[in-house]
Amino acid sequence: MITAIVHIKAEVDRIPEVAQTIAELDGVSEVYSITGDYDLVAMVRVATYDEVAEVIPGRINKVSGVLATETHLAFRTYSKHDLEAAFSIGFNEAD
Repeated sequence: MITAIVHIKAEVDRIPEVAQTIAELDGVSEVYSITGDYDLVAMVRVATYDEVAEVIPGRINKVSGVLATETHLAFRTYSKHDLEAAFSIGFNEAD
């Protein structure tokens, strides 16, 4: 699984509409409105790098109201939830 974090600048008066449109795209798992230099962050989760190219420049960048994007690829995922699941294997708190 490849995870890309996409920072998105959008037309200010269209941020909710742009966010909803992006959230509905295949390959996009979540979209957040944020503060700072960008207006939105989209989480893209796909199986191959070719799909990254399809989703970001092929779909996200073509959404009306998207002005610019900056993409970061994740190498590893660290999650409290994943660690809790790994350490709880075979352990039952009721015991």
